[in-house]
Amino acid sequence: EVQLVESGGGSVQAGGSLSLSCVVSGYIWISFCMAWFRQAPGKERERVADIDSDGRPGYSDSVKGRFTISKDNAKNTLYPKMNSLKPEDSAMYYCAAAPGYGRCKPYEYNYWGQGTQVTVSS
Repeated sequence: EVQLVESGGGSVQAGGSLSLSCVVSGYIWISFCMAWFRQAPGKERERVADIDSDGRPGYSDSVKGRFTISKDNAKNTLYPKMNSLKPEDSAMYYCAAAPGYGRCKPYEYNYWGQGTQVTVSS
């Protein structure tokens, strides 16, 4: 059974930073993508950062230049780092994985963690 377990998150003031992590286990895929999505109340789920099957990161326009993402293949762990946080970054953040090659489409992610809350106060 594939499992994704997130850690980190919490509350921070605007301008601050937070680090998250996500460990994936139980998979047998040869190639896969990983990503972080977020969803705020009343808003659609948004993919904010991802790493494709070749290890290349990608970012949404809303977080580009502020968030970074890296992956430790030996530990099967994804490490997003959120800097210069804004109140509008407040949301539930979810780690997700998708078997595949190249850059996976948002709808291809069908393995999810339980989510971790990030709250940014002004």
